[in-house]
Amino acid sequence: MSSALRERLTALLVKGNILTQEKLDEALKIQKQRKERIGELLVKLGYISPDNLIEVLSAELGIPAIHIHRYKPSAKALSLIPRKMAELYNLVPVSVFGNTLTIAMADPMNIEALDDVRRLTQMETRTLIAQDKEIREAIEQYYGENLSSSLNDVVKGMEEENLEVQDSGVGPSQKSAQELLRLTEEEPVVKLTNSILAEAVRRRSSDIFIEPEEKTLRVRLRVDGLLQEGLLTTRAMHPGVVSRLKVMSNLDIAEHRVPQDGRFKIRTRDREVDFRVSVLPTYFGEKVVLRVLDKNQAMLDIEKLGFEPEPLAQLKKAASHPHGMIVICGPTGSGKTTTLYSVLKLIDTPDKNLVTVEDPVEVQIDGINQVAIRSEVELTFAAALRSILRQDPDVIMVGEIRDSETADVAIKAALTGHLVLSTLHATTAVGAVTRFVNMGIEPFLITSSVLLAGSQRLVRKICLKCRESYEPSKELMRELAVTEKHLGAHKRALFYRGKGCEACGKSGYAGRAVLLEALTLSPAVKDLILKCAQEHEIKKRGLEEGMKTLRENGIAKILQGVTTPEEVLRVTVCDEDLKT
Repeated sequence: MSSALRERLTALLVKGNILTQEKLDEALKIQKQRKERIGELLVKLGYISPDNLIEVLSAELGIPAIHIHRYKPSAKALSLIPRKMAELYNLVPVSVFGNTLTIAMADPMNIEALDDVRRLTQMETRTLIAQDKEIREAIEQYYGENLSSSLNDVVKGMEEENLEVQDSGVGPSQKSAQELLRLTEEEPVVKLTNSILAEAVRRRSSDIFIEPEEKTLRVRLRVDGLLQEGLLTTRAMHPGVVSRLKVMSNLDIAEHRVPQDGRFKIRTRDREVDFRVSVLPTYFGEKVVLRVLDKNQAMLDIEKLGFEPEPLAQLKKAASHPHGMIVICGPTGSGKTTTLYSVLKLIDTPDKNLVTVEDPVEVQIDGINQVAIRSEVELTFAAALRSILRQDPDVIMVGEIRDSETADVAIKAALTGHLVLSTLHATTAVGAVTRFVNMGIEPFLITSSVLLAGSQRLVRKICLKCRESYEPSKELMRELAVTEKHLGAHKRALFYRGKGCEACGKSGYAGRAVLLEALTLSPAVKDLILKCAQEHEIKKRGLEEGMKTLRENGIAKILQGVTTPEEVLRVTVCDEDLKT
């Protein structure tokens, strides 16, 4: 901040009774020691609020104020000013209209900064005033170690990345793939694609979304279950990036009309990562979604997944049975397959023959025979299961029961002396029973084979580096339906949340934990199923026998300081039965 503006600012704050002369004098003494901007220091000391500062500056200078975090700068504006200049002058480009570039600045009187921007862009400038902190956060968000909005910055930042493409072993011949690879080995395309993949691995992303729009190419990353904005660049890069990914996956680079699926493997920084690729034709071009399967991030220790003690004990007890079925339900991306993998690792011993049938194989596990579904040669779940039963298995994992034929074979496998693990698309543990009935499975077969039905969700964990406690409002307690039973010996509830720091990318969260609703098929529950009782009746009986619902598991995680009420409310529904 220029000396003239600093003097005018402090005078206005004192004149408007926002700041006393005594506090100003004290702040000036501290400033000499810390060498900080006076406005930022006054906010840090709590003498004024950030809004006070911006309001006074805006009124005095006649420059409109902006809350930069409420706006998304345009890709074109971001590409005009490099990160170094943005950091040097603490500014963020906002938009471009004609030959005018609008920029948000903490110090809009910095003539040197404005002159440098004009010289670099050859454009007129329009300034807005924003909070110092908000601008720094915006710089980190749009220029940070996440994907840069400037293609040149992305390419430059990839000089030290060295991703080695591994042969996926499927698709066109190697000769054809090599010919196609040469067509897409232009340096900008290769480096941009590598940058996207490397950034996804660094940020522990589970999925990458490469989406063409009318004038731009947007890349988003799913981190801890939620989508985050990444690269936003010109649409011209779309054909090259998609073609490069197709070549890496051994897909048909000339086909743009039908969906395609493939996979490839890369090695980066001594880590091997698998990518599952799905290409879908859309109105503006082919959308590509990549599932990131990082073996280093795959946690298959059932004790470390974050289950509550009661459902974990039920799951381990069911897994100890020599035969029967364990079925885990939940929406896509709720960690069902990871739970089943962890059960396999728990019971894997040299004297057992473990076989899986999956579509596709997500994580390769040493010592376990894994079969990938191939519909093009009619290797379906049901067909693979029939063949596996002739291989004398002890434990069979079925990636997903999708139809009545697969359900019938899996149930019969559980009845003939095998332990069967599988996933099913249902919303609750009791819903698994209803789903089987809808598939045409007789109730007596369900009660004779199913040991445990579980429903699970994933919640984001609070970042431990910026966690803080707070006392919740009565409204929040009512919405969660927290009772004295949940609080136990605690006289009052104490919740936690993340303030947001560099370690968690300002989100306040880092990692995820599992909520599991486990229904053990006790004799009483089996009687209800045989009587074709309704779902709420079976659930009521399960609750009487000690079943913890997803919401109750979530409340326990909140009180332990693992997650936040917002996360639990996001992934679970209200327990009407508990209210009544």
